[in-house]
Amino acid sequence: MVSKLYAKWMYAWEYALTTRDSNRVERPLEWGFDHLADFGGTEAAARVERGETTPLAAMAALNQRIVSDPHAFFDYATPTDFRIEQRHPELYPTNVRPETLSQDREWKRQAEAGELRKEPFLRFTSAVRTPYPENDQVNARWYTAEHKDKSKPKQAMIIMPQWNADAFSHNALCDIFNKFGVSCLRLSKPYHDVRRPAELERSDYAVSSNVGRTLAACRQAVADVRSCIDWLESQGYEQFGVLGTSLGSCYAFLAAAMDPRIRVCAFNHASTEFGDVVWTGQSTRHVKAAFEHAGLTQDEVRTIFAGLSPAKFMEAFAANPRRVLVIHATYDLTFIQEYSLDVLKNFDSHKIDYVSKVLPCGHYTTGEFPYKYLDGWWMGSFVYQSFKRLAEEGALVRS
Repeated sequence: MVSKLYAKWMYAWEYALTTRDSNRVERPLEWGFDHLADFGGTEAAARVERGETTPLAAMAALNQRIVSDPHAFFDYATPTDFRIEQRHPELYPTNVRPETLSQDREWKRQAEAGELRKEPFLRFTSAVRTPYPENDQVNARWYTAEHKDKSKPKQAMIIMPQWNADAFSHNALCDIFNKFGVSCLRLSKPYHDVRRPAELERSDYAVSSNVGRTLAACRQAVADVRSCIDWLESQGYEQFGVLGTSLGSCYAFLAAAMDPRIRVCAFNHASTEFGDVVWTGQSTRHVKAAFEHAGLTQDEVRTIFAGLSPAKFMEAFAANPRRVLVIHATYDLTFIQEYSLDVLKNFDSHKIDYVSKVLPCGHYTTGEFPYKYLDGWWMGSFVYQSFKRLAEEGALVRS
């Protein structure tokens, strides 16, 4: 009886949090072949125009090509314009709730009054270009840790928050990891905060009913993560990890699958098939509506997002040794539990070394008291222990 009442209360709370924002926009289905022009998108669009194939079949074929040859899609050329900029932190809110807008105004006031300290940000031009110049300027707030023990390798994490996160989300984790001697780049995902095009209130272009643009955003995110590692290596760092929440965990997984340098992975909310999350998730109900109105089914949506789905890249991920944390939530309405459990089944079948933790809450309630502290403790202790083990392994190799 108590468990049923708790579940009812949790689902009601989760639903309330997922419906409080009034600025979600349903946009019509667009295939977006132009966003994949250099990966067969132009040819696919031409075949559709000539009536040789349908848009659905053409997009499914492009996804199958990504799955069959992921390096052809996700590999990149290292940027050449890395630079550190000193800038005032800004919130970049994604909702229009009065309390959030008030907080944003206060941060801007402090910056204008000289009450706010400037902070270092790594900036560079993304290896993957889009039609949006502001989005192509990668932004990662730099949290550097003091490297006291010169006998140990320099270690760093790349942190990616959830979809539609503001620019302050997950910054506290970076401060915590700094205390462990681990430096952090808190990466702004494509179309997020300072990278968000001016016409948007939310980071809608990262996940939307424009299929090609959603695929390209993931491609860009993976290249940006790996480019950050390139810069870290140039600064003398040797051991690397990624931490991602929700959409950030998808990007983090794919980056790790493509890059053996990533040895520590923390996936805070994870799922297997991108299309299933879009179809069943409370956060993407407006995206699903666009697909439904266009006559697509869940199976078809799964097919046109196969190239972004962690389930399709498990072998590549398992090919290199790494320590992995997976956190999911029992009452999640965004990454529903059955898909998170599929992640664990896949990890078991591929003999991946992982730790599983289960939060007694939902997706959005993870950020609420007391669950955010439990979530933070698990991530913090895992990162600390994992990098400590990596340092010990590195010391053994040196000796």
